[in-house]
Amino acid sequence: MYGDPATIRSILTGLGDTWAVVGLSNNQSRAAYGVARVLQRYGKRVVPVHPKAETVHGEQGYASLAEIPFKVDVVDVFVNSELAGPVADEAVAAGAEAVWFQLGVIDEAAYERTRAAGLEMVMDKCPAIEIPLLD
Repeated sequence: MYGDPATIRSILTGLGDTWAVVGLSNNQSRAAYGVARVLQRYGKRVVPVHPKAETVHGEQGYASLAEIPFKVDVVDVFVNSELAGPVADEAVAAGAEAVWFQLGVIDEAAYERTRAAGLEMVMDKCPAIEIPLLD
């Protein structure tokens, strides 16, 4: 199941606290900006991944997952479904432990590949909605 409660809990509480947020920029009108702020409030380190490589919420940005010089635990994906599969593949290559596709981001083939590679995965959910429910 793409939004299995046990998987959601595992990713949000048990995997580690460094989240690469793909699609995060300084555009405050985009959902990624607000979600990243919520993740920070819950103790997550948020690493912006965007072609502009902007610093967002005080964290250095990178143009791609491959450019991040440290381990990322979770890759949170804010790109459209057509682009999400390659991002999931990059997350596997980068050694992430989990991939999270945001609300409306669905790629069943990417889900299967990512799970087959041993990573946890959630699709079509938002961590900023799910994390307060764990309290």
